[in-house]
Amino acid sequence: MNPTEIVQLRKDLALAQADFGRLFDAHFMTVSKWERGIATPSPYQAALMQQFRLTADLKRQEAQEQVKQLLVGAGVIAALFWLLSNAKK
Repeated sequence: MNPTEIVQLRKDLALAQADFGRLFDAHFMTVSKWERGIATPSPYQAALMQQFRLTADLKRQEAQEQVKQLLVGAGVIAALFWLLSNAKK
């Protein structure tokens, strides 16, 4: 993963550098170096980060689909309410 991807993953997970580092058995200063491109994660750490990225992306897609379904459901209910209230007039 490149530095920008590491920063984005950490922010997507809403973690401070210290908390993010704990996930990968790394000191927060090491995370800072990864994010600045001064150092790179080990192959194992990079693979873990990829798994976290895939999981985060999947969870985001699931959440977006749930919101979409809620909005569609709310729209259907609103349309039915409008139709029923206008049918009585």
